[in-house]
Amino acid sequence: MSSSLLRVLRPSQTLRCRHIARGLASNVLASPAKSPKAKDVEPESLSSCTPNTLMPGLNWLKDQPPVLALPDSEYPPWLWTLLQKKVLPDDGPGGKAEKVRLRKERREAIRESNFLKTQ
Repeated sequence: MSSSLLRVLRPSQTLRCRHIARGLASNVLASPAKSPKAKDVEPESLSSCTPNTLMPGLNWLKDQPPVLALPDSEYPPWLWTLLQKKVLPDDGPGGKAEKVRLRKERREAIRESNFLKTQ
């Protein structure tokens, strides 16, 4: 009973993140108006750095050439999907999605009970 009360009273992780993200939002429209010069603009890059950008710290072996970023087309397509959350199909009771949900709930209950033991 007290663990559910603490869960309600404790600020959620999403609320804490939301306050941080508020200051980072820009005033630019999400879809910019199309201009006649749109044909000259290159397609948006998937990677965070341009091709041939020096990436220090990635080569840790001696006498190795510096590591340079490649164009987006050189990387495998699965690389751009690594940060997306896994979508589990709702396959009913006893399915994979329910097991994952129950595991998360148990883990959170353990964390709350450990937190209460320290008080």
